[in-house]
Amino acid sequence: MPPRDVEKVRSPPEESCAKEYSSPVLSPQARSIDSGVLSHSFSSMSTLPLHSGSPKGAGLEDEKAPWLTTKQRATPSRRTMAWRYAVVVTFLLCYYLLLRPADTICTSPNCLESCDVVSCAASDGSESTADLFDLDQKLDEDMTARVTGYRTPSQRPLSRIQEGTGSKIPLEAHIMSKCPDAKDCLQKLILPAMEQISDKVDFNLSFIASVSEKSTEVDCKHGPGECIGNMLLLCAANLPFPPTNDDSLLPEVYPRTPIIRSLGFANCMLNGYSHIPNREFIHECAMEHGIDFDALNRCASQQDDDPDGGEQDGPMLSGLALLRESALRSDSLGIKTSCTVRLDESVWCVRDNGEWKDCARDAEGSDPRVLVDAVNKLWEERN
Repeated sequence: MPPRDVEKVRSPPEESCAKEYSSPVLSPQARSIDSGVLSHSFSSMSTLPLHSGSPKGAGLEDEKAPWLTTKQRATPSRRTMAWRYAVVVTFLLCYYLLLRPADTICTSPNCLESCDVVSCAASDGSESTADLFDLDQKLDEDMTARVTGYRTPSQRPLSRIQEGTGSKIPLEAHIMSKCPDAKDCLQKLILPAMEQISDKVDFNLSFIASVSEKSTEVDCKHGPGECIGNMLLLCAANLPFPPTNDDSLLPEVYPRTPIIRSLGFANCMLNGYSHIPNREFIHECAMEHGIDFDALNRCASQQDDDPDGGEQDGPMLSGLALLRESALRSDSLGIKTSCTVRLDESVWCVRDNGEWKDCARDAEGSDPRVLVDAVNKLWEERN
């Protein structure tokens, strides 16, 4: 019988090749290729010149099909394996030291550790004080200290241009920066409402703390860190916009941070209130919402508005002065609980111990839609 065409015999059907590649285990047919014998269902194939004794010119002398040998691929030497492991270890080490992202503090509501809901009503008779110092220093939560040199009689916060003119409706939230109720109040009521009425209200964040009329002592319910957080939020809302590197060059009246930025910064801070006053956390929130961190730091670190005795080149913003003014305002209004929301100079709703209390409109005032409707109605009446 004349020999069959070699190339046709050597080329398996395309479909069977696909099936062979689909499994790493050799099939019985493949395992039968041994000692120079190719078994197949056609008996005539056993005589084909596919072995080492094939005549020259068959085209197979110098080319051996990898699937027609039983020899396993050579195992890499120990030196080769060592090099491979070294490359992998070096890559992982470089990734860890150089390429990994900087450690950040999570600010998402889903990844923050849950905390026990506690009442944030101001307590009377507390003796603790806040040490207000530069954010470059690390805060010791157990430390209490006094700051001196505050000129109470002559001090008053710098005048600022209010955003917009006309008959905007006063909307105010009295909070403590490390209070869980403040976070809930801002995220469940204030922010959803402000998305619709920000152009119709004059919104302000005020803070609840105890101040002394005879000294510079400031008492914050949740410790010195909360006093720093309060000052940071006040400074962010009152920084000049656009930012300046020299506060002494500012006019007596100047435009301040847009509400969309200061309120976004406040939301970021309160969302991770347990991290206040961590420097990296504050820096992250400031960068995210377009707040000048250096100016923020200068304001929060300044202990009064007139350290040079009235000279024109003195700093114009003081976190301490802003905090004292804000705390005195809350106290004069009889506000003791964080968070208390006031609309048009009247209490609208209170968030206390994880619950809404004393809400207007038959206890429906905690619904942002109800607050929006009330603001729109007042706006239409006055404009």
